[in-house]
Amino acid sequence: MMIEKHEIRRLKDFYDLMANTRTIRLGIVENIFRNHSESSISDIKIEIEKKQINSLKNALFSLETIPFEGVKRSLLLDDVKKIEVDLTYEIEELKKDIFYLENGEKKFCGYLEHIHSGFTEQVKAGVKRLGSLDFNCFITDRDGTINNYCGRYRSSIQSIYNAVFITRFAKYKTANPIIITSAPLNNPGIVDVSVNPENAIIYAASKGREFIDLNGVRKTYPIEEKKQQLINKLNKKLSDLLVNPELEKFTLIGSGLQLKFGQTTIARQDISGAIPDDESDKFLKLVKKIVADIDPGGNNFKIEDTGLDIEIILTIEDSKSGHKDFDKGDAVSYLAAALDLSMTKGPHLICGDTASDIPMIEAAIEQTENTWTVFVTKDKALAEKVSATCSNSVIVPEPDMLVGILACLSR
Repeated sequence: MMIEKHEIRRLKDFYDLMANTRTIRLGIVENIFRNHSESSISDIKIEIEKKQINSLKNALFSLETIPFEGVKRSLLLDDVKKIEVDLTYEIEELKKDIFYLENGEKKFCGYLEHIHSGFTEQVKAGVKRLGSLDFNCFITDRDGTINNYCGRYRSSIQSIYNAVFITRFAKYKTANPIIITSAPLNNPGIVDVSVNPENAIIYAASKGREFIDLNGVRKTYPIEEKKQQLINKLNKKLSDLLVNPELEKFTLIGSGLQLKFGQTTIARQDISGAIPDDESDKFLKLVKKIVADIDPGGNNFKIEDTGLDIEIILTIEDSKSGHKDFDKGDAVSYLAAALDLSMTKGPHLICGDTASDIPMIEAAIEQTENTWTVFVTKDKALAEKVSATCSNSVIVPEPDMLVGILACLSR
């Protein structure tokens, strides 16, 4: 397919354009791995059809010509209503991909050094720590860890360079590559925004309660019938609520409304602060009331408020407290058994960017001390907590630096 330059004025047209960039990017990535051997893939002077690069350039032009209203761009929801959008991620990742395709990996790393001060130094330090290791398991979070943050999940299409670097590492440096994300698998989910080649990486979605293995088979963590009925009731109430024109905007920012397996997420804010704080707080209280009405004892749902997203999570049985929310440590334990990961055999590499990712490190360390982590954070307190949890830790401030380390390790 080809993308032509065209006017984008409606949110739907924007999402359609981004979906088309996914099709183009996926085709390019698959072509790279189909036509380059292990020895040459790291030195790609990429032979991509000019029309494919032109499609990405046309997509970039179409995004950059979306008009500003004040300091932010604006798109129509319908004939009247508008929504402000921050397109930094979509525009900058397209620029990176175009540079990468036209100039190759070596010059591209210089491009990243220009964007991220200290990029080269951070990558070299990470490679020095990890360079001699081949990993049994590579288990990582996605957004903010191996993928730069985007204002809307649905348009956070993975970049070509990102997919090449991560897939190369998955193919040549680890036996079990797994991405654990809070997003669902699809509609929309991680499958819809990723451009890694098919069957290259295990996608574990809904915080690891559902996954697609390397053979394309979907499996799920068992949920009690009673709990499933409760989350179905919750999802129906939230979906009905968000039909209200005054509340519809919460489905269009950030994560939007995501009906996951065993968990529901609804955005109350995005990274650009599109929603006034008082409206965001009022919406949080409204959602909490709905949950309390369905589960007055608080035994079946746990609520996590990230400040951006409201995560409503079905609980699981716990020997200490009786019930707890399903966290990413539980996901690692579930996946280890379901996929027969032999996690007592290291080394493992665990990557994350928030406190909610630390349970993944702890679950791996319970199996073997030969566990390593690269964590993406600028929060000193969080970095100290990670280092205290795992002595084999590397801390970097940007996702591109982690991805750059993976790229160098797999050259």
